[in-house]
Amino acid sequence: MTHTTHWGYVGAVAPEFWGQLDPAYLACSTGKHQSPVDFADVKSQSLYPIVFYYQPTRLRVINNGHTIQVNYDPGSSIAMDCVCYDLLQFHFHTPSEHTFAGKFADLELHLVHKDRDGRFFVVGVVFYVGAENAALQPIWDAMPPVEGPEQSAPVMINAIDLLPAIHTAYRYCGSLTTPPCSEGVFWAVMTTPLSLSRAQLNTFAAIFAHNNRPVQPLNGRIITMG
Repeated sequence: MTHTTHWGYVGAVAPEFWGQLDPAYLACSTGKHQSPVDFADVKSQSLYPIVFYYQPTRLRVINNGHTIQVNYDPGSSIAMDCVCYDLLQFHFHTPSEHTFAGKFADLELHLVHKDRDGRFFVVGVVFYVGAENAALQPIWDAMPPVEGPEQSAPVMINAIDLLPAIHTAYRYCGSLTTPPCSEGVFWAVMTTPLSLSRAQLNTFAAIFAHNNRPVQPLNGRIITMG
C-alpha cells in the first residue's frame, strides 16, 4: 500500500490517532468492521477450502518503515468460492495482530491477495518461539535493517513453505490493519501455528520492536472456523 501521510505505532502517530492524521484514514477510527480481532467466540462450519496456487518467486524484499515486506512475482494466487485472488506481497508483524482468547503469538505473517475487482483477501499465519524456521531464513538473511528501496537477493523462495500443512483457518470480514484501514477485506488466519527460533524473532524485533495494531471490536461480526 502507498501512504502519503506519516503514521506509525508509537507517539502522536500511533494507531489510536490514525483516523485523525488524514481524511483518507477516517475508517481507522469510524469503521465498524476493523481488523485485527480476537479469536475467542468461534463457530465451526463446513466451509469451501482455500486452494493455493503459489509458485516460486525471486526474493525482492523491502523495509518500508513499517514492516519487512516481500513483493511477489506475478503468477501466484489463491482460489476461494470460484474467485481468484493474486498474491501481491507478504509482510510481518510482532507481536501478532490477531489474538487468541486474548493471547498474542510472537509473530504474524500476512499474505496479501487481490482479485480483479480490487477486493483484498489476506491469509494470516502465526508463529511462536521454538525450532528455527528454515523457510524464513532466506528472508531474514536479506532483511534490510533500515527503510529504503526494494532489494533483490539471488535466491528463490515459495510462499507455500510459509504455510502450515493443515489449512483450517479462522475466517471473517474485516479491514486492512494499516492506514487507510479500508474495510471489505476477507481474512483467513490459519489455526495451526508455525515456529521460529528466538534468534529469528530477535532479528526482526531489532528492526521493528512492535508493529501491531491493537485488537478491534467485533461489532456483531461472526468468526467461523473451517
